[in-house]
Amino acid sequence: MCPMHLLKLQELIKKVEPGQIIEIVTDYDGSLEDIPACGEKTGNEFIGVEDDLDFFKFYIRRF
Repeated sequence: MCPMHLLKLQELIKKVEPGQIIEIVTDYDGSLEDIPACGEKTGNEFIGVEDDLDFFKFYIRRF
């Protein structure tokens, strides 16, 4: 497992204001479970994911 996407998410959450939307781009397919769970666990809103051919884009709103 590569937790880099989770570390980046945690760093970004600290930097943005409540209500702002964070976009995470990764090609790690394990992120399909990890990022939504991390968003909910940290009390933020998982908005959704876009699946392109080469990568995933995740959107989380900070609360």
